[in-house]
Amino acid sequence: MRHTLTALLASALLVGCAGKPGSPDGIWINQPLIDAAREGGPLREALLAHGPNLEWRIDSARGIATYSNGFELGEGQLSAEQPGHWQVDYHGDYQEQLSLDGKQLVQAASANGPEQYFSKPATAMAADAPPGSSFEWALYQAYLGGKWTISQGLGQGGLVIFHPDGRVEGLPGSERYALCLAGDCASMAGDHDSLWLQLGQQGAPWLFERDGDELRIFEAVNQAQSTEMPEYRPGRQAWLLERD
Repeated sequence: MRHTLTALLASALLVGCAGKPGSPDGIWINQPLIDAAREGGPLREALLAHGPNLEWRIDSARGIATYSNGFELGEGQLSAEQPGHWQVDYHGDYQEQLSLDGKQLVQAASANGPEQYFSKPATAMAADAPPGSSFEWALYQAYLGGKWTISQGLGQGGLVIFHPDGRVEGLPGSERYALCLAGDCASMAGDHDSLWLQLGQQGAPWLFERDGDELRIFEAVNQAQSTEMPEYRPGRQAWLLERD
């Protein structure tokens, strides 16, 4: 999990990274995953159903295509096939096939994953923002956007706002957050969704459950031995948030 999100998101462009008509150039995000998360169910289910790749960055002039899956980056060599189709080679180990279908970029099904669909983001980050930033902005806005009221827990009655750049206002003891999308944080959380909450230089993982307009945040209790990778289960409920 990336524990802090770059301040460069503040310089977002309302349109960005668009290539010429018929060109794959630019940033593409996994919009079906975002739409599924917007329904307000478990984030893990949306990731499993529509992942694993979250964002593509394509630069045909340099012949480079990079994907982000929330944990790692894969950079491959882009080459044009027949019109509207491209191949991405990863050091000869494997390939991905990309194509344009109207306003969507299609990643063909392969041994590495299912067929996936990507769209241009409504808000694209600055060119030097970390890969995956455009997807995270859109996901955070869709999944946690709006105004939440603390119904139970410290600060009861207060207003909480999760900003798409990773800032959080009104949640006691926190000023930054990051949703766990893949990697070690997902492995440690098992079947649960998790997020990172941070104040200054100090932060910790928490588990959460999302059900429509209710968000329950739990302490993450480590069941593993000190010599093992942490294995978290939900502990005490710290907050119940309800969205207006």
